[in-house]
Amino acid sequence: MWPNISAASFLLTGFPGLEATHYWITVPFSAVYISVLLGNGILLCLIKHDHTLHEPMYYFLAMLAGTDLMVTLTTMPTVMGVLWLNHREISHGACFIQAYVIHSLSIVESGILLGMAYDRFLAICNPLRYTSILTNARVVTLGVGAFMRGFISIMPVILRLFSFPYCHSQILSHAFCLHQDVMKLACADITFNRLYPVVLIFLTLFLDSLIILFSYMIVLQTVVGISSGEERAKASNTCISHISCVLIFYVTVIGLSFIHRFGKNIPQMVHVIMSYAYFLFPPLMNPIIYSIKTKQIQYCFFRIISQCRFGN
Repeated sequence: MWPNISAASFLLTGFPGLEATHYWITVPFSAVYISVLLGNGILLCLIKHDHTLHEPMYYFLAMLAGTDLMVTLTTMPTVMGVLWLNHREISHGACFIQAYVIHSLSIVESGILLGMAYDRFLAICNPLRYTSILTNARVVTLGVGAFMRGFISIMPVILRLFSFPYCHSQILSHAFCLHQDVMKLACADITFNRLYPVVLIFLTLFLDSLIILFSYMIVLQTVVGISSGEERAKASNTCISHISCVLIFYVTVIGLSFIHRFGKNIPQMVHVIMSYAYFLFPPLMNPIIYSIKTKQIQYCFFRIISQCRFGN
């Protein structure tokens, strides 16, 4: 049924032309890797153990941190293997599964950001009904829906990868597997694999971003109408954190998609840099943004540090 799983392996690529410096490039990559793990891990621990953070906004933030961790843990092992150990081979099956998880989690993260926008919309525009509408059960439903949409919607194109014969070059463009890279190596009709992702991006990432933009237009009108300067500043502060994460995510995802499809004349190094920014920059910046802009998270963090310090 899966004729290519045992076929010759694909070969991953690091930084073309900089192979001699791969070992040194692992230093900043390792620093970013550790920062992502610590930042998102600490955020998850804070939300889990501090009852003051058991609110819909922070549940969505925990989903975002968990998704960012999964993206990083899926991609970084092969990246570090190429840069540090020059281990470039990856089997077809492992490559397809890695691509499946990476692309699925992109759609999942878009859904979570949409859920966070819905949370901010209700909290600011309809605060009296906020707790009755956005119950814990509904937050779980939205989270499960985001994950199911991501992992089910990307499945058709990944399943087709298993059945393609691969008689072109076995060399991929990155140190991890992406669907758009793999399909170009197939000796078969890949029309479906070219068109389906375009439609999927429009129905998920593009529509999600439009809904988020529309919701914040309404939120902005509501914030401007708040009479209390303190309340207006508080509402704006919580929105700025989310807007920053939205911009970081959509700029990197859409940028990488456009470069892969329309950037034939763009230098290969630009493709490589954008691919790393795609899966490293959002997971690195999201916990930093929320730690800086959210006083409740800062308070919980320093309170736990104080308890550990003084043994209370």
